[in-house]
Amino acid sequence: MASTYSTPRWRTALLGGFLTTLPWLSSGMAGKTQADYFIKSLPGAPEPLLKMHAGHIEVDAEHNGNLFFWHYENRHIADRQRTVLWLNGGPGCSSMDGALMEVGPYRVQADGNLHYNNGSWDEFANLLFVDQPVGTGFSYVNTDSYLTELDQMANHMVIFLEKWFGLFPEYEHDDLYIAGESYAGQHIPYIARAIVKRNKEQGKTPWALKGLLIGNGWISPVDQYLSYIPYAYQNGLMKADSDMAKRVENQQRICIKKLEDGGMDAVDTNDCEQIMVNILEETKDRKADRMNQCVNMYDIRLRDDASCGMNWPPDLASVTPYLRRPDVIQALHINPDKKTGWQECNGAVSGHFRAKKSEPSVRFLPELIPEVPTLLFSGDKDFICNHIGTEEMIKNMQWSGGKGFEVTPGVWAPKQDWTFEGEAAGSWQEARNLTYVVFYNSSHMVPFDYPRRTRDMLDRFMGVDIEQIGGVPSDSRIDGEKGPLTSVGDHPNSTRAEEDKATDVKQAEWKAYYRSGQVALVVVVIVAALWGIFLWRSRRRHTKTAYQGDDGDEGRESLLTGMGLDNFRRKERRSDLEAADFDERELDDLDGASKKPGNGYASLGSEKERQSHNDSTFSLGGDSDDEAGSSDGPKRKGGSS
Repeated sequence: MASTYSTPRWRTALLGGFLTTLPWLSSGMAGKTQADYFIKSLPGAPEPLLKMHAGHIEVDAEHNGNLFFWHYENRHIADRQRTVLWLNGGPGCSSMDGALMEVGPYRVQADGNLHYNNGSWDEFANLLFVDQPVGTGFSYVNTDSYLTELDQMANHMVIFLEKWFGLFPEYEHDDLYIAGESYAGQHIPYIARAIVKRNKEQGKTPWALKGLLIGNGWISPVDQYLSYIPYAYQNGLMKADSDMAKRVENQQRICIKKLEDGGMDAVDTNDCEQIMVNILEETKDRKADRMNQCVNMYDIRLRDDASCGMNWPPDLASVTPYLRRPDVIQALHINPDKKTGWQECNGAVSGHFRAKKSEPSVRFLPELIPEVPTLLFSGDKDFICNHIGTEEMIKNMQWSGGKGFEVTPGVWAPKQDWTFEGEAAGSWQEARNLTYVVFYNSSHMVPFDYPRRTRDMLDRFMGVDIEQIGGVPSDSRIDGEKGPLTSVGDHPNSTRAEEDKATDVKQAEWKAYYRSGQVALVVVVIVAALWGIFLWRSRRRHTKTAYQGDDGDEGRESLLTGMGLDNFRRKERRSDLEAADFDERELDDLDGASKKPGNGYASLGSEKERQSHNDSTFSLGGDSDDEAGSSDGPKRKGGSS
């Protein structure tokens, strides 16, 4: 009788066990490493290329939620390692604004090339830009799973940082600063509170959260709402007792009644946001040419068309097409799951992120300040998140046994003059762990206007002193006093510090490799042992099966298988914006090119249009509905934020 070779059940089970080990082995050993995020080249960037990493980190597997980051390594080290996490606002506006128009090392030119930003914050700090909440910028999530509350956002950011530090352990012990602007005045305190809570958990490696920096922040909605009329009077936008003023003041009375009827703890209130809308509407000059009809709400020195600032800043005309280029998308390791082209602001994200169950961050900021040094800064020409509102908030806030900037009962810390390279730069005031800086002649996006001055502010706040490492210090004085030496624009000689850093990095990398190596070794030993047993038993069993015949057929049966405050949009703008709408997925699928409307600016397909897009290949739901994705009023707290 001819022999029939068949696999017995134990061997099939063993082989199946081996096969089921492979996916785990693949996910454990073939998971992404630093090398997968390393940016080998960046289109248009000058030489030498800075050391950068970028890509996605999953924060919500169930809903395909991934956050995009772009990290720049510091150019020099002053005395210790520092990391600045930068977040823009919206909600739903990309932190690539910060990376390419504000504090990052590159600015995009009209020809698509990059040039260095003289005053970038990466001089003495690693920079980490994150598009958040999920769905913002290059980040993505199933379109039925956009976030709605601030605590959700903060939890995602903690998950992100846990995974990010796992990939880049050499930065986990850095002094950590969180910075941003506009609606980040909500994001940053919520994230900071979540980190402080996490640091107290047993078994967690504490993150050295050393400071918060918030520019033109939407922190206290009530104080901002009630600042619009005083700011308009103070800056000559509107005359008191005029018919225009009476109409706007009537809207403020409606707002106050809404607040008194239970709206004090809301993050945004439509009736109150209407105050600024009415001021912008009342002050329009409809006889002027199209691009000079309305005050720019982000910089009152400028005028815009009927959108009142939505075409600003001008760099968007270069940044948007650059970030939609296929070669840039590839260089930044954008996952194929991200199907829509980059948008500065995502209307679907902000339309859902209403924060109806969240308290405004001003409610708990006084509890954070004693634990985490905080710096607030304001450009004095910003209307939407103006400095009067911030100053009222500080004056009314109580922390560390005092109210406002009291140093002793009834005595306030002086407002000091700040000069930078011989020019009046602004004012500086501080007390009890809170610092407040006003930038003269500056907009909603202060670093866009003054990168070198904001870098000087950052270095002062972080305590950077270049005296020990050399370099040419900037001439920055507070009430005539120089203070710590900071360098803005020059690259000091910090060879020894960099050598020390290189040693620390190697040690951190070795620890990471050692940990992963231990796991891999255990897996290899187990697999090798199982495979050895399998081969040995196979040979022995093969001798018997030569005489077994059809009775050895038993193995065949057991195969194993293994954002609120959305964009400001006027009613008369809707038809124009909708007419300019397009399917952003075509950008990636075809050529990544940017379409431009008649005014010469790239059509952003952004939150300005209040359009919802399917943001993921694995979308489980449809686009956001019209109600969630469209509302009137001043809806982009730092739309460029």
